[in-house]
Amino acid sequence: MFKRNTPLTLGQKILGFFWPSIGWRRAGAYSMHRLARMPGSAYSIAGGFACGAAISFTPFVGLHFIFSAILAWIIRANILASAIGTVVGNPWTFPFIWAWLYQSGIWLTAGELTESLKTPAFGELFGNMMEALLSVDLQYLMETTGAVFWPMLVSSVPTGIVVWLVFYVPLKYMVERYQRRRRRRLGTGYFTNKGR
Repeated sequence: MFKRNTPLTLGQKILGFFWPSIGWRRAGAYSMHRLARMPGSAYSIAGGFACGAAISFTPFVGLHFIFSAILAWIIRANILASAIGTVVGNPWTFPFIWAWLYQSGIWLTAGELTESLKTPAFGELFGNMMEALLSVDLQYLMETTGAVFWPMLVSSVPTGIVVWLVFYVPLKYMVERYQRRRRRRLGTGYFTNKGR
């Protein structure tokens, strides 16, 4: 019923991922609408999304879905919302996230940047990291990525906490408001409110 008359090609889908055809503002509003209509309490939805956003600020590229789902499960938040929240880490934001994690991690662990580590090759770093993780070779992991990975990991803990709060607080308010308006519009006092 709601399918396109002419399906998008693979190239158009990829382009749409990087630059939505409906514009960033409408894409954001549509995503917020879809998020708020998910079943569950405002806590569950906002907490789940915040988990995905927080996990995006870790150096575990490729494992964000898994770790955000685990974190959401631990705090009894919506696991699907946590998967949606991982979109905070995307090709547009990763360079800034990695630079922040690395710079702040160096400050937290050593206090100053060493000349040899000022500009790490993040593409090579994450390639080596994934190769080491897939082969379960921790020694190779530390040899090839340790000098960059460790500061990023240390920084990801306080950064993740702050990011979780930054997303959770306004989202919880927005979802609660949306659910109240929807209840009034439907003319019922009942609305699915699972979780906390």
